[in-house]
Amino acid sequence: MTGLLAEAANGHVEVPDMMTAARMHEVGGPLILERVPTPTLGSMDVLVRVRSCGIVPNLGNILANWTTWFPHMPLPPLPAIFGLDPAGEVVAVGTHVHRIRPGDRVYVNPGRSCGSCRHCRRGDGLSCQHYAFQGYFGFSEHALQTYGDYASGGMGEYIAAPASSIVQLPDCMSFDQAARLGYMGTGYSALKKAHVGPTDTILVNGISGTLGIACALFGLAMGAKKILGTARDRALLDEIKALSPGRIETFSIHDGPIDDWARTHTECGEGVDAFIDCNGPGAGHDAFLQGIAALRRGGIAINIGAVMGPVPIDVHTMMDRNQHLHGSAWFTTHEGQEMADMVGAGIVDFSILETQATPLADVNQAISGIGQRHGGFSNFTIHP
Repeated sequence: MTGLLAEAANGHVEVPDMMTAARMHEVGGPLILERVPTPTLGSMDVLVRVRSCGIVPNLGNILANWTTWFPHMPLPPLPAIFGLDPAGEVVAVGTHVHRIRPGDRVYVNPGRSCGSCRHCRRGDGLSCQHYAFQGYFGFSEHALQTYGDYASGGMGEYIAAPASSIVQLPDCMSFDQAARLGYMGTGYSALKKAHVGPTDTILVNGISGTLGIACALFGLAMGAKKILGTARDRALLDEIKALSPGRIETFSIHDGPIDDWARTHTECGEGVDAFIDCNGPGAGHDAFLQGIAALRRGGIAINIGAVMGPVPIDVHTMMDRNQHLHGSAWFTTHEGQEMADMVGAGIVDFSILETQATPLADVNQAISGIGQRHGGFSNFTIHP
């Protein structure tokens, strides 16, 4: 071992030159376990021993269909190590990293930007042309430059990442729970963009899913007066309501128009303060449009589920009502730290997550079996 890895070894942390990782060699092909070089570090990077890496329902589509569906949003160059949400222990740090130390328990935010454009310099890396998810996909052809620096994701024993991407974990938060921070963070960031607080009633479409549960948990923690949740499955909706029976109301989309129902739960029927749509690409447009219609004057709508296709929105009405529509793709590392600190303080409880952990050797079976899940309560992870 040489360089930074040797320094880690001198600090009584053994880091091998080679590691085991699951790599994809062709789109749609299986992930293959291989021995590959352990990542090296830049001066502002950290090396994390991955203990848990989240897998989500969309991962199968990323691996099999992404280049056909979204050719303008590239995958990492193949063969590639995928894995979006890694958590583990720091084993080595770059020479210019001072506040993160070997032994720290951390989550790695996979969002990567160039760090030097005008957006990055003002702290808005999500708007960077080079923005990409390490170990997942990029948002434009410019992401290929980013993958030149950070190509490998969390489906390996080690991952190298910028120190600026590190979220420190409280002792009460397991690595499996931390591996869910990515999708929890997408919901949390949407709530922050909507300025949710104690006087607000919010509407969440798809509340029983992976993103929707985040909106329920953090909406409660942020003091929302009332959370109105919709989905199809009435049994799952009952479980969501049980999280806080006095503050959560639920409604199946099979039972009528969402906007009519939502307005009955607002003062004088004026409509909800914020609407967050968590329904995915395969969802129809009716629920989204009814969510928009449920907004009060001055209300805010946030789309985080990626409902697809041209949606007919009456922008004149939105203008007259002084309403806002935002797209929100991910979350910042600062927001990630806020979430971890809320868990550490006991304000948010991740114990509702039902983890199904799979060894790295069985990663392909885990990905193919993720369709059988208990809504957003299921938490699928890989242990490298």
